[in-house]
Amino acid sequence: MHVLPDDDSWIAEELRAIGDRIRAERERQNLTQEQLILAARIDRVTLWRVETGEEWKASTLLRIARVLGIPLSDLVGG
Repeated sequence: MHVLPDDDSWIAEELRAIGDRIRAERERQNLTQEQLILAARIDRVTLWRVETGEEWKASTLLRIARVLGIPLSDLVGG
């Protein structure tokens, strides 16, 4: 079992890293934000929140992973 750090700053770092991986994969596939928004059936603010490391729902991440055609573990893994 792992022990949590004294503060939650690690959470923000992890969320930013996930957002960075999503943005990188979207760009690697030459998809615009608009294309991903439409395909994943999410709104612009939601994608902005994900790519900038804000809080998001697991269902949003599942939609994005499905549209990008990659395993969810590739987005959340490090």
